[in-house]
Amino acid sequence: MRLRLSTATLLLASVAGPALAQSPVQDAAAPDARADGSNDILVTAQKIEQRAVDVPITISAVSGERIRELGVGDLDELSNYIPGLNIQEQSANNPGIVIRGITSDSGSAQQGPRVTLYYNGVDISRSRGSYQAIYDLERVEVIKGPQATLFGTASAVGAISLTSARPKPGFSGALTGGYGNFDQALVSGFLNAGNDKVAGRIAFEWRQRDGYVENLSPRQEDELYAQDQLGVRASLRFTPTEDLTIDLIGTYDRQRNGGTPFVSRRLPTEAGPGNPFGVAHLGGSPLSAEVLGQDQLGLKRDVYDVNLTASWDFADGWNFTTVNGYRKFDSNEVFDADGSAAWFLEFAEDSRGWQASHEGRFSYRDPSWRAQFGWNVFVEDNFQRVPFSSEEGTFLQCSTALAGAPLVRTLGCINAAGVVEASLATAALTGGRLTQVPYSSEFKNIGENDAYSMFADVTWIPVPALELTAGARVLIEQRKSGFNARAPRPQLNPTAFALIPTQIDTAGQTFWRQESYAAVLPRFNALFRLSDAVNVYATVSKGRRSPVVQVDAQRAPTTPGSFRVSPRVQLVPEETVWNYEGGIKGSVGPVSGSLGVYYQKYDDFQVSVVLPNGSTQTQSAGTASNLGVEAELTVRPTSWLSLFGNAGYIDGGIDEDAANGRFAGNRFRLQPEWQAAAGFTIDAPLGGGMRLFATPSVTYRSRIFFELPNNPALSQGPVTLVNARAGVSFAEERFELAGFIRNATDEDYLLDAGNTGGGFGIPTFIPAEPRFYGGQITARF
Repeated sequence: MRLRLSTATLLLASVAGPALAQSPVQDAAAPDARADGSNDILVTAQKIEQRAVDVPITISAVSGERIRELGVGDLDELSNYIPGLNIQEQSANNPGIVIRGITSDSGSAQQGPRVTLYYNGVDISRSRGSYQAIYDLERVEVIKGPQATLFGTASAVGAISLTSARPKPGFSGALTGGYGNFDQALVSGFLNAGNDKVAGRIAFEWRQRDGYVENLSPRQEDELYAQDQLGVRASLRFTPTEDLTIDLIGTYDRQRNGGTPFVSRRLPTEAGPGNPFGVAHLGGSPLSAEVLGQDQLGLKRDVYDVNLTASWDFADGWNFTTVNGYRKFDSNEVFDADGSAAWFLEFAEDSRGWQASHEGRFSYRDPSWRAQFGWNVFVEDNFQRVPFSSEEGTFLQCSTALAGAPLVRTLGCINAAGVVEASLATAALTGGRLTQVPYSSEFKNIGENDAYSMFADVTWIPVPALELTAGARVLIEQRKSGFNARAPRPQLNPTAFALIPTQIDTAGQTFWRQESYAAVLPRFNALFRLSDAVNVYATVSKGRRSPVVQVDAQRAPTTPGSFRVSPRVQLVPEETVWNYEGGIKGSVGPVSGSLGVYYQKYDDFQVSVVLPNGSTQTQSAGTASNLGVEAELTVRPTSWLSLFGNAGYIDGGIDEDAANGRFAGNRFRLQPEWQAAAGFTIDAPLGGGMRLFATPSVTYRSRIFFELPNNPALSQGPVTLVNARAGVSFAEERFELAGFIRNATDEDYLLDAGNTGGGFGIPTFIPAEPRFYGGQITARF
């Protein structure tokens, strides 16, 4: 481990050059960069406005302007440019956020997240409600390492903070339209008006695209992975005095996206063997509208968000800030879990919930001290309902045929010509009396979780060159979990309790269990200024993922041949991590960059395992550790040229300890050993009010495993992507023509593998995005 760390440090130091600092994705064109062009983007990672170089935390900050320059449209694309961050967007309903190789993507209402996603200062981390479009943003901050003191208990491994553009005095606006292959269409813009007392801003983005995986099913109208998304945000800023600022922000997000291409390699189509990079035949359920909630594969999702923030400077050095939010989400995603034409494993995930939060925070600042203290209340109520649809004969025949012992010996599941032979099983088993026996069941898990916390953070500045910080959050948490299921006996096999043996009918009952927990989560930081532009820092912090009150059902025998259904409760202990890191960041002349090294030690590391009923179960995998290095570099040799590069190295996983059982020695899922990006930005005047701009880039990610325990068949090898955005602006940047291309080499690679089908022994595979290209025109006023 020492040898790997030393080698990685030397390699990254050679990349970082003589001066180390700030994220390379920061740019002098950013609206919040300093006027002297020193790239000191302002951030609020410590709940106060600071230069990122002065924050004793590993942080990558990206301005809204830089996001536009890179030509990225979603957080998953942006993550390719931030070392230590990997976002897997299986769908807007199921994003997987990975910081330093640790994933947070569980859809269970009973489980808590381990990565905090903040939107305008409010925690929106609940997985099915967290997706947020990134239009008209002021900046994105990625804060790495446990940040419980600053961002709450959900930030066990880090936090991502999205800050939308605020209204400002004056009248301005912009409108962008775009078109590309796969009939991509984009319309976005904003309108801002107001004065120094009252200002308003309306921003929106609409994206539409055909699916990039052809679906042969005659029942499905859209190709797979089609996109239809709308986001609208209205913001109002009231500044009655120079000491008081009130922001009211309302956001609506809507997705009507096509089905996720869960493609089987084992089950063929009429076009040939199963191929995740070819055509698919996902038939869905003929009873989809009745049982699963909609007649087509795909996602219907609506999110409503309201935020009220007030900041009051009420005395010399003192400030009071309150942040209040309400968020509601309603999503239903219908998917074909077997990845084939058979009416075999058809599911939906109906997730709904709401959350409310309130935070009050006092802060004080003078040349020798900075301090803040306050409180937070977070309440959520949500559920995940998973209905299942199948045809009994098809299910029994495919299940047994794929296991090598077909129930009807003359039939298989799907033959080499793509014919669903299993659809004839019901007629064979009933002597022709019946041809189809539809079957449906469902389970529902519920989470009602409340968290109450108080926090305090103090920074002592004994001399201008040194800052010492200590802080802690004291947390009380109440977690209430519920479960119910409907799983009728099948007609063709009435002695079975359910078609899926692990499903247990609760006979209309909902089982509940509530537990209370408490924790203290500290942090310690030190910052030493080598100069005004170069700082070194060290930090020690503790993170915690909430315990899981896991409730489902079990059968217990009462008398011979009789059973009683009762709740089964598994109390999965809290996951804790101690994080130790240090680094250097700053700038000298045209060169800026950062270099950081971290080590993390986990106890009761939580993993999610897919069960053969479509649900996931949380288990403790024991102890785990994580060792990594992150480096970022920007060189600006001229005013019109900026070169950037970054790299991250991670050596982490479940500890090689017999006590960790079958997970011992496995790498974390979705964790690359190496991640890197490089490119340059040209923004050059051509004369006559015209400018040329271009940002070509290359991103790289080494092999990742999609499941625990690691399985090479469920992994993706190294991926290198080439992207670019370029164009010209004229009339003093009032008008702009731009072209973009992503995955320019059209590389085939997997977005995910395993999935729900993996729980039934037939894993499915999701292809990632192919080559996308197009053009955009923008007008500003």
